[in-house]
Amino acid sequence: MTMSDRKHALLLFSKAPLPGVVKTRLTEERGGIFTPEEAADFYRHCLLDVAEIAYAAIAQLAEAAAADAANDGGSPDTYHLFVSTSPESNLEPLKAALDAGGPWPSEMRFMVDHGATFDEHFDDAFRQIFALGYTSVVAIGGDLPQLPPSHVVQAFQWLDYFGSYSEIGGFVQAPCQECGVSIVGYTNTTPMDSTGVYYNQDGVAALDAYVAKAREKGVPVACLTQVADIDDVGDLAHAASYVRALGYSGAHQPGIHVPRYTLWWLDAHGIVISTPPNSLHDPREMLDV
Repeated sequence: MTMSDRKHALLLFSKAPLPGVVKTRLTEERGGIFTPEEAADFYRHCLLDVAEIAYAAIAQLAEAAAADAANDGGSPDTYHLFVSTSPESNLEPLKAALDAGGPWPSEMRFMVDHGATFDEHFDDAFRQIFALGYTSVVAIGGDLPQLPPSHVVQAFQWLDYFGSYSEIGGFVQAPCQECGVSIVGYTNTTPMDSTGVYYNQDGVAALDAYVAKAREKGVPVACLTQVADIDDVGDLAHAASYVRALGYSGAHQPGIHVPRYTLWWLDAHGIVISTPPNSLHDPREMLDV
């Protein structure tokens, strides 16, 4: 495969938006504010936003690849969206949820990942895609409606840069808000995997575990800025405020991506964020005393 006919995969690693399956920490039973049905529907709307973000990033990457190919006289790199879930019975509900946002600019390539742990499922999805001849894979989750498309673009750009000089390619990640990761990507020559990352028995956080793996094997790493996911009510509060800020800024800030599905759902369900007074604040009136 030459430098001008490479193909790259953006992997949307997701559960199906079914009650009791997704966002259970947002349900009343586990200290949240939603019913299982509401939590699943909220996730479904986040998922549609993430799909739009994915295609926005792919469009930017394809445009840049076409420009590079025109200058070099070769064929442009191609970028495809894969959606992976498990078990196989969840595949049709996931397809149906995403079809509700279509038609999409290009084909979504659905697949089923296998394993006994999250680590194994994640690695299996990467292995399946690399076996199809892809040069690099960047993975994102379905609960990232605030994800800027530019993060996905930068992730592939960093992997392309590492591949230009490193025989073992490279690794890229963006942290989430709790020592974990919201973006993970590496090339087909990179000696990286997720074994012991998410199911670590020694209490090592995922972000630290990936860095330790890379350091041990001499893999170059790029770290993007934080992108918060949405697991509990604290995450939800931050996301709701941020999504509404993006919604207003979208009318004034060219190029910003507004997560319109999530924004509509929050407004339709009357989700309002309230911050209680902070008794531990440092009052301004005491500064000159």
